Amino acid sequence: MVSENLDGRIAYYTMEIGIENDVKTYSGGLGVLAGDTIRSFADMGVPAVCVAQLNERGYCKQTLEEDGTQISEEDPWPVEEYCEKLDVEVTVPINGRDVTVTAWQYDVVSERSGHTVPIIYLDTNVESNDPEAREYTQRLYSPGYGEDVQLAQEIVLGIGGTRILAELGYEIDTYHMNEGHAALLTLELLKENDMDPEPVREQTVFTTHTPVEAGHDQFNWGLVNEVLGEFVPQDVLKKYSREQDLHMTLLALNLSRYANSVAKKHQEVSQNMFPGYEIDAITNGVHVPFWVGDSFKELYDEYVEGWRENPYKLKHASVIPDDDLWEAHMEEKRDTIEFINEREGSDLDPEKLTIGFARRATAYKRADLIFYEHERLRHIAENVGEFQLVFAGKAFPGDEDGSGNIQKIFHDAWQLNDAINVEYVEDYDMEVGAKLTSGVDVWLNNPRRPLEACGTSGMKAAYNGIPQLGTLDGWWVEGHIENETGWKIGPEAEESEPDETAAADEDRQDAMDLYDQLENTVVPMYYEDREKWIDIMRNTMSFNGPYYHTQRMVREYLDDAYTQ
Repeated sequence: MVSENLDGRIAYYTMEIGIENDVKTYSGGLGVLAGDTIRSFADMGVPAVCVAQLNERGYCKQTLEEDGTQISEEDPWPVEEYCEKLDVEVTVPINGRDVTVTAWQYDVVSERSGHTVPIIYLDTNVESNDPEAREYTQRLYSPGYGEDVQLAQEIVLGIGGTRILAELGYEIDTYHMNEGHAALLTLELLKENDMDPEPVREQTVFTTHTPVEAGHDQFNWGLVNEVLGEFVPQDVLKKYSREQDLHMTLLALNLSRYANSVAKKHQEVSQNMFPGYEIDAITNGVHVPFWVGDSFKELYDEYVEGWRENPYKLKHASVIPDDDLWEAHMEEKRDTIEFINEREGSDLDPEKLTIGFARRATAYKRADLIFYEHERLRHIAENVGEFQLVFAGKAFPGDEDGSGNIQKIFHDAWQLNDAINVEYVEDYDMEVGAKLTSGVDVWLNNPRRPLEACGTSGMKAAYNGIPQLGTLDGWWVEGHIENETGWKIGPEAEESEPDETAAADEDRQDAMDLYDQLENTVVPMYYEDREKWIDIMRNTMSFNGPYYHTQRMVREYLDDAYTQ
């Protein structure tokens, strides 16, 4: 349960939440992490309320054409089936007029504790608003719209969300901004406190998830003046942001009592990006019972008593016998392969080594790195041991580089189809993610360093006994023990520095190292040394299982961020 000295209620603001597959209020890792966090709030009895955008028309339904071209469409969900409409209404100033904001409530109820954490979804699709304003909360990140709509959405989240909570009667002790999208809530708090920043700082904490400058929202002052107006004087805003533009991360950092990154390596990167600010590290985690496959739940129930209540007990996974562990894995693998084959009309073979890669399709994640040199990859498959590759991931609508990355994988797969079975699972979502992270043999994760803030998919895989093969970035810097919990690609973390001019050389070196690992270690071990392979599977559970869960993560927030 929560710390005894924790007073009041926590308000957790996030633009997206992945709370269940068919509630389409998420796009990827940020939202899925928020969902896991909220589930642990409920399990641990944390007095929290969560604020997000409704996104009634979802994020992106992905259709892939034969050449891998992504067709992006709206992905609506039936709000009334999942949420209760609240009798509440506030207004926020956007583009010189008052925009009405209403709300819906979704309750997250813990099966373990019975505690409820409400999610308040903000909605501007009401009759009193003009057509443009009604669109603000209809679709996550509003693909195709400009920065003016993005800023309007962040006004609704930060200012509108704070006013909604007040109207509903919530008494908030700590406002937690999960990424800079919510930073405008500090302006509402400034107004409530006669522009005195100290009471605002006493109430707010901030988590940054973005290790690249372009990922931090920035709005030019002309746009801010047009969309937000003189909500607070611009000279005040500049004091808490910077002279050239409204920088949402700087606004959050300057008006928070506490800030954190989401992994130890990310802390180092964040401190370099924002020198002079104290940024702690709270490494992300996952909600273990939600992501563990059914066969592994049964396995843990038999050998690790109390693992649901206390994932730290997974250190005892070391006692699980080889045969039982392997059979649980094969049950999950057969289920995953059947799921993909039925969904895609493919012919994946559950007896072959299966390598999985699933995350947002964007250039720095390098989904296509394994195809860097076709003949080397073909040689491994034909002379060392057969393997098959499974991919999934959506490109942000309008992201030509991300879409092009998917097309390249399709092209590479076609060129290698006589030697390697490659399948790309369409319309990646939480269901697909859960299938892959519980039912492949190896989890591949090779982002360009140090651009992965954390990455939680490998954690989910670890709880299902699946080792990771990855570059030392994000959480893998902490969770990697070579040839014990998985394998690394490329140099040690301390030997890696960002250098865009050397990206091509880095790609080549990492690809060669990836091939070396496959040829000399991973593929031979899978087929020739099953005992060692199972040892590594067991280590992923017993070494990483006790730590990389949201129960530990939330406990750190309670002790370090929320307690004053």
